[in-house]
Amino acid sequence: MFSVESSARPISIGAVTMRTAIIGGGVAGLAAAYELEKARAAGADIEYTLYEAQARLGGTLSSEIVNGAVLEYGPDSFLSEKPAAAELCRELGLADQLTPSNDEERKTYVVVRNRLVPLPDGLMFLVPTKLIPTAMTRLFSLSTKIRMGLELLHPPRPSGQDESVAALVERHFGAEAVERLADPLLSGIFGGDATQLSARTVLPRLVEMETEYGSLTRGMLAAHRQMRARAEAQKKAASGAPGSAPVPDNGRRRPRGVFTTLRGGMQQLVDAVEACLEPSWVRRSTPVTALEKTQSGWRVTARGSHESYDAVILASPAWAASALLSGVDPALGEELAGIPYSSSITVNLLYDESQLGDLPDGFGFLVPASEGRAMLACTFVHRKFLGRTPTGKVVLRAFLGGMKNEALMAESDEALVAAVRRELTSILGERVIDRDAMPEHTQVSRWRRAMAQYAVGHQERIERIQARVAELDDLWLAGNAYDGIGIPDCIRLGRQAAKELLASRAEVGESASSPVSELAS
Repeated sequence: MFSVESSARPISIGAVTMRTAIIGGGVAGLAAAYELEKARAAGADIEYTLYEAQARLGGTLSSEIVNGAVLEYGPDSFLSEKPAAAELCRELGLADQLTPSNDEERKTYVVVRNRLVPLPDGLMFLVPTKLIPTAMTRLFSLSTKIRMGLELLHPPRPSGQDESVAALVERHFGAEAVERLADPLLSGIFGGDATQLSARTVLPRLVEMETEYGSLTRGMLAAHRQMRARAEAQKKAASGAPGSAPVPDNGRRRPRGVFTTLRGGMQQLVDAVEACLEPSWVRRSTPVTALEKTQSGWRVTARGSHESYDAVILASPAWAASALLSGVDPALGEELAGIPYSSSITVNLLYDESQLGDLPDGFGFLVPASEGRAMLACTFVHRKFLGRTPTGKVVLRAFLGGMKNEALMAESDEALVAAVRRELTSILGERVIDRDAMPEHTQVSRWRRAMAQYAVGHQERIERIQARVAELDDLWLAGNAYDGIGIPDCIRLGRQAAKELLASRAEVGESASSPVSELAS
């Protein structure tokens, strides 16, 4: 069932089997269930029940193959530098399906006054590191460029209270950098608002750089030099340089892109985890309506019936966790309810290439809120990941909604598709997409309150939540509301919760079987 051996130790306390409820069947809940199943396969005396309110598992991870093209309904990939997702895929036997982004063609535009302006070369997330490309770009006005040059003179600034990303960026590069760079980038990643997101949580490296260097540009250049030094050291080791151990090359290396996906869609990950689980312990279309703390553990109510468990892993959104825990610990429920969420919409348009003109190079474009459009961004999917769209087909994937445009969630599919087609023609021009060019397939997905927003003060809120959870025995929280919104973070947190649960029960088992316990009994 598993491609790697488990190091979990069998857990058995007398003749009693440990029972765990996992509430939420998104990627965090699936990861937790996988870890418990892995331990069970290694001999642990445990049972688990995975509760999911919807008819399918996976949460926002969902994809479909239409006319040979992979259409992602939710996230289309994960960051390669965070290992948890790729590690799980390899354990599940999906290593040959891992596909890097086509970074040779990676180029992103920003819409400025209805024109596509490329992000300048040397831009490292929000920080310009190359003088000439920054000076020549049409993305920023002359006054902003001058301010970016003078940013090198910023003195170190001790990290005080948390502030918004917008405040941090504006202090260094000006308001225009927030409007045309920070806000559209963060809208695409978080579906959030730069004036609300926590700099300390969302951009911790930049906060650290400001403390140490003052100038973010100088800090980023120093980090880049360190990365190059490490890369050179690895290169020497790989080439068998004197004093270095040679690294064997088996011919199976693949180029590493910034993003990684699965060749058949992110649904492959959901299906592979689900195939590992005990089917009778997975309950779809079963929302949990109540959670109670008892003397012996927890009582879960779903579909009007009650079941008792020794432990609970709560992997639902924070607002849903709040509803379940408010009766157990009102202060904890209030803290969880205080984590804001945004909604998002994805619109997939599948075209025959003959219907379109020449698209701009690159992966797609971002749309600042100041442009007054429905779209937040558009990805040229067939360019971003090779091998997932048939030759002669084009997939354009638009993003709408976010914190600033929740009203779009009420629009019909037809209205949303029409708005995207209209804006694509306006931005790209009729020579690229004629207003009468009809896609051969359209697909709209709505994700209500799906993306947690790390608002200013998020770290302090999480510390308060952790303190309250510590007062409740055998309860773990997992999901995108706490310590990372991406797929790798959710997988890491789900598996970590399960491992901590197993470790705590192993300690109880050792205590119960000790000579002192035997004498006491």
